[in-house]
Amino acid sequence: MRKVAIYGKGGIGKSTTTQNTVAALAEMGKKVMVVGCDPKADSTRLLLGGLAQRSVLDTLREEGEDVELEDIRSGGFSESLCVESGGPEPGVGCAGRGIITSINMLEQLGAYDEDQQLDYVFYDVLGDVVCGGFAMPIREGKAEEIYIVCSGEMMAMYAANNISKGILKFAQTGVVRLGGLICNSRNCDREAEMIEEFARRLGTKMIHFVPRDNDVQRAEINRKTVIDWNAECSQANEYRQLAQKIDENEMKVIPTPLAMEELEQLLMEYGLFQ
Repeated sequence: MRKVAIYGKGGIGKSTTTQNTVAALAEMGKKVMVVGCDPKADSTRLLLGGLAQRSVLDTLREEGEDVELEDIRSGGFSESLCVESGGPEPGVGCAGRGIITSINMLEQLGAYDEDQQLDYVFYDVLGDVVCGGFAMPIREGKAEEIYIVCSGEMMAMYAANNISKGILKFAQTGVVRLGGLICNSRNCDREAEMIEEFARRLGTKMIHFVPRDNDVQRAEINRKTVIDWNAECSQANEYRQLAQKIDENEMKVIPTPLAMEELEQLLMEYGLFQ
């Protein structure tokens, strides 16, 4: 079982990328469980056809701790399995608590046991790794393989570099490694070339360049992943390629994050500050 976490700047498209990649892996015949680690609990809705899944924290608040695995895990597209951690009530408590509580609960209920025959577990993680709760998947070895969704925008690259610093910190005492960068294109100038160079300097590679395509939005309006909405469209094939590359990827590294001056120099080299 491969334990994968998807990180990246808020709003970069982590949940969309995760769900479409999981749909492609499931289409390939892989058994995949997705654990949404965002308090908004929207990491699995496309796999579930737009249904709002009750989160682990909501279930615990309403029913106490006497719950079954089926109470917090739902079946999604092509037999994918979906869990939403959820978060505290607005204005109360730490959102990272949902991740810690849900992963512990899933372990207690046997969600990761061998008899589940999982090929992959994907964690769709909110934003950056500055909060201990959100860092839990990599801090405690729950995720061993990290992919960072980024683009050619300055703040997306800054966040990717910052996440790499977090991976470096935890890799020194654990098993977590960086699997690569996924460029979710924003149509920036020389974007693919810049992300490939950024990945090289981090010691990794750009796993795939996902072009910007309105079919992603059309599928989301229809509450589906792209493959579920239109399996023949070109964007569906992009996610199939991404899933295949992740499935075949054997390059997992301890990253070499850039100093802020190096990152700014890279951006200037590719004309971002002109």
